[in-house]
Amino acid sequence: MAEPRIVITFCTQCRWQLRAQWYAGELLQTFADEIGEIALVPATGGVFRIDVGDEHVWNRKSDGGFPEITDLKRRVRDLIAPGRSLGHTDARD
Repeated sequence: MAEPRIVITFCTQCRWQLRAQWYAGELLQTFADEIGEIALVPATGGVFRIDVGDEHVWNRKSDGGFPEITDLKRRVRDLIAPGRSLGHTDARD
């Protein structure tokens, strides 16, 4: 998958914009060379979802809350840069 697009859809009524921005910043810092774009998409109704291309990575409602950043980075890595070490994040297994 060349230069994937990551979409973080967040509920504005729930005031989850800062959380979405934080996740985006963490992913950009970790995968600067592998990510083509990160989009923040405002929504309503309690939604908080993260997708990489057509692949579902996290859904607050079905996955139960919000991801730990280490888990999110692993899931994204497995899609866009399999085999890449995440250093200390991988050591927490």
